[in-house]
Amino acid sequence: MASSPKTHIPVPPDPGGRTLEDETHFSPVPIHIVTQASQLPTEFLEPSPEKQLVIGFDCEGVDLCRHGTLCIMQLAFPDAIYLVDAIEGGEELVKACKPALESDYITKVIHDCKRDSEALYFQFGIRLHNVVDTQIAYSLIKEQEGHARAPDDYISFVGLLADPSYCGISYAEKEEVRILLRQDPKFWKYRPLSELMVRAAADDVRFLLFVYHKIMEKLNKRSLWYLSVRGALYCRCFCINDNDFADWPPLPPVPDDLLADENAPAEEEILSVLDVPPGKMGRVIGKRGASILSIKESCNAEIFIGGSKGPPDKVFVIGPVKQVRKAEAMLRGRMLDIF
Repeated sequence: MASSPKTHIPVPPDPGGRTLEDETHFSPVPIHIVTQASQLPTEFLEPSPEKQLVIGFDCEGVDLCRHGTLCIMQLAFPDAIYLVDAIEGGEELVKACKPALESDYITKVIHDCKRDSEALYFQFGIRLHNVVDTQIAYSLIKEQEGHARAPDDYISFVGLLADPSYCGISYAEKEEVRILLRQDPKFWKYRPLSELMVRAAADDVRFLLFVYHKIMEKLNKRSLWYLSVRGALYCRCFCINDNDFADWPPLPPVPDDLLADENAPAEEEILSVLDVPPGKMGRVIGKRGASILSIKESCNAEIFIGGSKGPPDKVFVIGPVKQVRKAEAMLRGRMLDIF
């Protein structure tokens, strides 16, 4: 392999109360461009309870979803970043990562896993499992602090990194890549990878382990359970199948020590998938999104539309059982011809 690019990666095992500005003493770490499974660490390829790992994880692609093309998987370890090149390495390379991506012993830290999970599931048969979704975690921490979250008020990755409680850095290069993607949606397909592509792909994961440690310091037991179960539901969200997700790992149960707690979750959380009859999605969404926003404001549940990436005829609802049932009833009401 040619000499690897390097990047400063501030991911100490225990960052304590320090910010990224305090981490200038960390040595640069290599960025490995992986085209063969043998270039990946053995402890990743062969998950083991004796060698449990926490890694940063992300995917890049062309229109990343079930119908798009997954081009790169980024894996951030404390001592290196691996860019798994799905274009050069092909299906064989990606499937070599399947045991790790489905393993209980490897925690994947990711920001908004829904479309990444969908691409992995439909393109490679991989059921992404055991994730810590930093977008979910951020919302849970805000809830712990007494902040009410407005519908669709999800923190962006750039916003998360900018928050001084987590990183406090500007990620202006992200917008540069977004502009390039708008100009040429096939940006991530071109080979060889340019210096900008390598740097941008690495930057999307190189802070995730630092953020992970900050998050874990803040979450209480109740929020940690919500984080695990919502992460599992987010992974399933767009991965609809005919067997009600029976081939996926079971959802995390409420821990025994939490069941005895006065702040224990009142009920389980579920994912519901609603079919929208042809021509009725406009009624569900409403003018400028007014109808769907009204439902979201009335229910303590998260509602997602498949949209242009699909599936276009489905609505996905995640939340406590009673709130999901309430949302279902309101959504079905919008589909009736009386409106």
